[in-house]
Order: sequence, then structure tokens, then C-alpha cells
Amino acid sequence: MSEQAIIKTAHGEMTVEFWPDVAPKTVENFKKLARDGFYDGTAFHRIVKGFMIQGGDPLTKDASQESRWGTGGPGHRVQAEFNERSHVRGVISMARSQDPDSAGSQFFICLADAKFLDRNYTAFGKLVSGDEVLEKLGNTPTTAGGGGEKSRPTSRVGVESIRIVAVP
Repeated sequence: MSEQAIIKTAHGEMTVEFWPDVAPKTVENFKKLARDGFYDGTAFHRIVKGFMIQGGDPLTKDASQESRWGTGGPGHRVQAEFNERSHVRGVISMARSQDPDSAGSQFFICLADAKFLDRNYTAFGKLVSGDEVLEKLGNTPTTAGGGGEKSRPTSRVGVESIRIVAVP
């Protein structure tokens, strides 16, 4: 029996299958955070058209923390599990800082092939349904964020919940 994640957004649901064979610690971390309700009420705070959408920062639950969005985490880190799975559209991977072992809760979903990320970021699953939702999220209008990158959504792209469900 395997498990999948159902990511419920204001624009609909996306379902992710996990790859515990190549990223077991990352998959377990994501599932534990989801089961604990960690992701509920967060937002996709970084959207780069044609590249990826990024979420999982607990600071995005609070609009007054907007200047710090992208810096929050769960208070622990997960060791990198770089693998041979390619970053193509629909792949979910862990966001991190310069330190390869700095991933915690933030993740991104690829909007297109991003093979330059392969073996440098921990890919740990792939969308199995909800591609039309991913497309809607990826087309959210954006403006320049703190670093000047045009990736800050002009309207909130909320994550209502992430639920872990068993699949036969």
C-alpha cells in the first residue's frame, strides 16, 4: 500500500505520488508535516512562469510577515537525497538555500523541464492528477519580490490543506 498527497488549493486539487525509493527521508518528512497540518493555510509565495511554483513556508500564513516569506521552515533540516529522477513538469522537489542540506518544509513543483536542477535538488515525487490546476497556479500574475525577481504573486495563492491518503 502506497500513499499520495492531495494538495487542495483555491484553484482545485493536485495529487502527488511519492518516490520513497530515491528520497525516503524527504518523503517521510513531507508526509509527517502534512499529517501535522503544517502546510494548511500556507501559500505558494514564489511563482516563476515557465519554471516552478514554490510553497511550504509557514510564514505565508501571516500577511504581516510577507517581507520574510521564503525564509520560514519547520525548525529542522532534511539531509539532501539527490537522485537520478529528472526535474520535468509536475515533479515536486525540495527548495533549499546554498547549503545542500538546508531543506526543511519548502517545496516546489516544476511547470516545465528544469533538468539543470537534476542531482542538485531532492526530487521526491510527481503529479499524477491536477495538471490543469498546476497550469492555473503557474499563470498567476506576479510582480517583483524582495530580490527583484518577478515571482511574487499579486494575489494570494493559498494552500487550504495537504492530506496524505492511502492508495491500493
